[in-house]
Amino acid sequence: MANERQPSGLDGITTAARREGAKGPPPVHLWNPPFCGDLDMRIATDGTWFYLKTPIGRPALVKLFASVLKREGDRYFLVTPVEKVGITVDDAPFLAVEMNVEGGVLHFRTNVDDWVACGRNHTLRFEPEPGTGGLKPYLHVRRDLWAKVSRPLFYDLVERGEERDIDGRRMFGVVSGGEFFAMAPADSLKEFA
Repeated sequence: MANERQPSGLDGITTAARREGAKGPPPVHLWNPPFCGDLDMRIATDGTWFYLKTPIGRPALVKLFASVLKREGDRYFLVTPVEKVGITVDDAPFLAVEMNVEGGVLHFRTNVDDWVACGRNHTLRFEPEPGTGGLKPYLHVRRDLWAKVSRPLFYDLVERGEERDIDGRRMFGVVSGGEFFAMAPADSLKEFA
């Protein structure tokens, strides 16, 4: 059998992701290939993926790339067993766009059609939004990858919110899977009432 040249860059990532995806979710957390440079690929705040400053219009291709996304520190990469290329993520790589509640568990669907059951292993966090005094909610999806919770779903979370004492402080938050996820001190919300 002759040596076949393996495609590299975007073609190589696409080919490897398709091959690995046929077997189930790729084990990107186990792969540590050499860094091959950065691609002109960006995930915008609204969850849109861009390649060469053009939106990627094929949802199947976005899902494919999302399946081989890896985070190391503050950097994001598309990885295969043999190469790793850097990409830019403006905020979070995913967006939570739908929510269902079953048996006290909040289930979120991301913009790449992953369903995530919020609880001990898939937490919610709420970050202060600079300049507005508001909060930006995030859901842990997998392996240090997060989804920003869309504004309509954030309103749904606030609607489900309750107050609890946490370490001697009254906090406002939401419960899922038996876990309480604090949004903010309860007394800070009184000014908005």
